[in-house]
Amino acid sequence: MTVSLWRAAAHRRSRHQAGGDGVVIAPMRRRHLKSVVAIEQQVFPTPWSLSLYLSELAMGSNRSYVVALGPGSEVVGYAGLMLAVGEGHVTTIGVSPRWQRRGIGRRLLFELATTARSRGAEDLTLEVRVTNTGAQALYHEFGFAPAGIRKNYYAEVNEDAIVMWAHEIQSEEYGRRLELIAGRIGSAGAKPSDGAPAGGRLSLGEGEPAT
Repeated sequence: MTVSLWRAAAHRRSRHQAGGDGVVIAPMRRRHLKSVVAIEQQVFPTPWSLSLYLSELAMGSNRSYVVALGPGSEVVGYAGLMLAVGEGHVTTIGVSPRWQRRGIGRRLLFELATTARSRGAEDLTLEVRVTNTGAQALYHEFGFAPAGIRKNYYAEVNEDAIVMWAHEIQSEEYGRRLELIAGRIGSAGAKPSDGAPAGGRLSLGEGEPAT
């Protein structure tokens, strides 16, 4: 299968098929925002507001926001991507505390990486707290590597951020990386697994393992 055909097939699978735990990844809509903000308030010290999410959704083609929907269409996680000048910036990933350690973060990040490729991005970037080693392990799985430190980036908790980049995401090598991750997602089922608008905000649970 060519990279372009695989990319389209993976995109369809992630949008429309449930995993073994019944969780489906779908585009974020206004009707999801009340639940998204409720999770925000649980997992982030400085949560985004409803109006900020409305503004992000209104940005159009240079944004992509998705939700993870559990049984009964309950929002159990969400993620966002900003696209500009050939780059994708992961703006946020949040998972409900009740649903952490089930691989939801991996599935959300897979959706963002797949979307970034389909929209022509060459590189992906994000920021992560220096102490969140579980999330960093997950990002390494997706080809992210440390590129620098932003001092006191998370001022509300007085913590630095590691800036991470994944380069050449259009390459066949990166496509094969995503194929391997797709296989892990497909075989994981419901077993425990995972960890300013343009700023990286990633809450997968402190110390979550990446596998």
